[in-house]
Parts: sequence; structure tokens; C-alpha cells
Amino acid sequence: MTSARPRPAVVLVSGGLDSATILAIARAEGFEPYAISFDYGQRHRFELEAANRVCQSLGVKRHIVVPLDLRAFGGSALTADIDVPKDRSDEQLATGIPITYVPARNTIFLSVALGWAEVLGASDLFIGVNAVDYSGYPDCRPEFIAAFRQLARLATKTGVEGTPWHVHAPLITLSKADIIRRGLSLGVDYGLTHSCYDPDPQGRSCGHCDSCQLRLRGFAEAGLTDPALYVTSAAS
Repeated sequence: MTSARPRPAVVLVSGGLDSATILAIARAEGFEPYAISFDYGQRHRFELEAANRVCQSLGVKRHIVVPLDLRAFGGSALTADIDVPKDRSDEQLATGIPITYVPARNTIFLSVALGWAEVLGASDLFIGVNAVDYSGYPDCRPEFIAAFRQLARLATKTGVEGTPWHVHAPLITLSKADIIRRGLSLGVDYGLTHSCYDPDPQGRSCGHCDSCQLRLRGFAEAGLTDPALYVTSAAS
């Protein structure tokens, strides 16, 4: 008797801690993962090398990198010549939308992933958004995920013909420490990942941007040492 083929799912893999975790979760839940990453002109392009490492480590059916130059309109410290904020206080991290927000990024990325999923015959998307340690980004909230699911239903042949779309955001209510614990239980090697917004030319993390601060805090709260390589002693 032939066993059923695993259901395909498109997983957004940036190369960071969260996306490595959701890739592991998708595999653990029995999906056949197709990974998609974006070369969008980000200043931290080292994350694409990390995405490749993560995909090779955890195993995917296929990994594609889509060129999409968001530097064309800038508007973010990640896609324009704007300084990345460093050493912000807890109060600052919890207030407002920081300049590292890339306008409509997750909407754009999920829309592209949606198109590929429809071609693959997949109706499941995985994204590593988080509404706890999310630095105030509006496109990391449960309301956004719910709205995009409705958009997918209305905007695709698959949805109009009655196949429900599932946008999985399994990390959305977890703390960074809980995400790390979950990933480790699934065999994620976080030494392969890259989270820093402003790495040095060798790809070492700065230890001071919002992403580094949240990552380091997560490892500390989990009682662990971050395996990422840092320029300074921030990880000590």
C-alpha cells in the first residue's frame, strides 16, 4: 500500500531564529516544506546565507530566493541609508513603530508566497511572526494574519473554488525564550541562524540593535548562551 504524500506547505525562511523554528515546526507537523526567502535589498543580507544553512540542516523539498528590491522606495533603516537604532531601552522597544519597520514587508512576502503555494497545489503558509517580542511591527499581529487569510480566500482561484487557506503563525503568542525552547526540542541549530540588523562585514552580529537585544534576552531567559558570533561582548 502506497503511503500518502505529505501535504506541501510554503514556509517563509529569512534565516533568523524565528523562521528556523517555524520550518522545524512545519516538518514536525508532517508537512513537506517548500522554503521561500527574499533578497529585498536588506542591509543584513547575511541572513540569506543563514537561510540556506537552515534549509540544508532541516531539509526542505525546495528552497528559492526571490529577488525583490525594496530599496527602490526605501523608508526603512533596513532598506535605506538610515542608521539602525542601537541600545534602546525596554520602554523604547515597547513604544511605537521603529525605523527598522519595512513598509508592508510581510504583506508583500506573504503575497508572493501565496502565488507560489497556489502553483504547488499547497493551501498552507507558515510565517514566523511574533506579537510578543515583535518591536511594534504592525504586520506581526494576529489581526494581520487573520486579515491575510481572508485576502487569500478572496484573491485566489484556490480560495474562490472553496479550498480553505491556512496561514500558520505558531510563534505569534510565544516569548522569545519559549520559541528557543521549542526549536531546540525539534533539533534546530541556532548557531546556523542570523538575526542582526546591522552586522559587520564579516557577518558578526552587533549585539545592540533591537533584533540582537531581543535574541540575547531570549537566550538569557531560557538559561542558555546564544551560539551566534558577536562583534562585542554583548553575548557574554
